[in-house]
Amino acid sequence: MNGRERLGSRMGFIMLSAGCAIGCGNVWKFPWMCGQNGGGSFMLVYIICLILLGMPAMVMEFSVGRASQASPIRMYKKLEKPGQHWDLYGWVCLIGNISLMAFYTVVTGWIIYYFVKFLTGTNESFGFVQMISNPTINVVFLFVTVAVAFFILSKDLQSGLERITKYMMTALLVLMVVLAVHCVRLGGAAEGLAFYLTPDFSKIDGSVIVGAMNQAFFTLSTGMGGMAIFGSYIDKDHSLLGESVNVIVLDTVVAILAGFIIFPACSSYGLAVNAGPSLLFDTMASVFNNMAGGRVWGTLFFMFMIFAAMSTVLGVCENILAMLRELTGWSRPKGCLICGICVFLLALTTALGFSVFHFQPFAEGTAWLDFWDFIVSNNILPIGSLILALFCCNKFGWGWDNFVAEANTGKGLKIQPWMKPIFKYVAPAAIIFIYIYGMLTFAWK
Repeated sequence: MNGRERLGSRMGFIMLSAGCAIGCGNVWKFPWMCGQNGGGSFMLVYIICLILLGMPAMVMEFSVGRASQASPIRMYKKLEKPGQHWDLYGWVCLIGNISLMAFYTVVTGWIIYYFVKFLTGTNESFGFVQMISNPTINVVFLFVTVAVAFFILSKDLQSGLERITKYMMTALLVLMVVLAVHCVRLGGAAEGLAFYLTPDFSKIDGSVIVGAMNQAFFTLSTGMGGMAIFGSYIDKDHSLLGESVNVIVLDTVVAILAGFIIFPACSSYGLAVNAGPSLLFDTMASVFNNMAGGRVWGTLFFMFMIFAAMSTVLGVCENILAMLRELTGWSRPKGCLICGICVFLLALTTALGFSVFHFQPFAEGTAWLDFWDFIVSNNILPIGSLILALFCCNKFGWGWDNFVAEANTGKGLKIQPWMKPIFKYVAPAAIIFIYIYGMLTFAWK
């Protein structure tokens, strides 16, 4: 690539980073995991994981990206000492991002399909199982998702990705506030809010902690270069702890707002909140089908879902594109065409996994989606965050002094000396323990 592209503003950086973090993890995965793991209990552990594990990982990833001025495929190589081989993890980052898009683009296609059904007034004649088992619907809406994403990315960074993301994020926040205000005013909403906001400490066990940690890394997109690429596009005017706080607060506000929409609505209409992945689809569709003006509210709901999901698709696909362009020297348009074709073909495994490509990798009822999610959420994201911590905080890597010098450059919150044990010891130890526990207790069969 001829010269490093730059974002046009600090707001563009915050919106892009938050947009990559905000997505199906916030408004699809967070609510159903919260519903299955005790509501307020899960949210409490999740917020603790964000602060103790997610925030250090994000600061480190921003720092490595900005210092190296490279994509994840090259960032470790630029900063490592002679004879070291941290750069090998750059390839794992590439695999992780592609694996994420292998199922995330399909889920985004489902959301677009539901939006179209509500918009056209045909929202009472379909269901989640019916949709995922229909090959035509899955392939068509997967193609729409991938084509739109890479068309936007084919433009230059500022007029394409940065501009579109600013508009989408602004619209997303407005729509969520409107929907949340409407849902908390429904009759019977109080019970849903109590479940969502009141922790039951007796329900906090190892599986809840593992799920909360994986969700924290999943929603922040830390561990496989999702934040590093945007760090490489910004200047050194602001310190990176402050920027990480801004992104995490925005990301968490969206996740919490999603709960204020979903749990009061389910409570009001007597629907289960522990439905799992179908919570966003069948359960919320039932809510809107029974609600006064439900077609309008359903259309707005799935519109904001599109904005949330597409912001992540754009962020991750930009990461894939940047890595492959550094390896090949391709132009943006050529890179987008080839990357788009590859992502589409790989995602067909998930799109057709409930109808044509039957594959049960783990317990009964699992499919390709669960396989790709396991690779990303249960493995690459936490392991990648551990690699970051070891690389940034130890002399056998980049080193604590180099990391802090980069992170603290510019105006804003600074990393203080007392924080070093959290970055160097607490975060890595917690990640290792929770990761091993998660592997031992995973429902393999």
